[in-house]
Amino acid sequence: MPGDGAQAKPLLTFPTPFPIKVMGRREEGYAQAILEVVLRHAPDFDPATLEMRPSKAGNYLSLTVTITARSREQLDALYQDLSGHPMVMMVL
Repeated sequence: MPGDGAQAKPLLTFPTPFPIKVMGRREEGYAQAILEVVLRHAPDFDPATLEMRPSKAGNYLSLTVTITARSREQLDALYQDLSGHPMVMMVL
């Protein structure tokens, strides 16, 4: 309740598994480029766990990476790098 002096509980407790979905055009080098960005921020990510789903028409590819998130700052930096990547259309 507002004004009761209690601290808000954090939404995430670190470390925690954290899935990130990245969508882009299905093009040569897309998955590898995304993996490189993810590994810069989460070097312990196992590329074998990458999930790929093409769109119905096959023009787009959705990648799901589940990292072990260690901090809010790590997640913010990863989202910023992925969102700014020229091959990425959307990050969820």
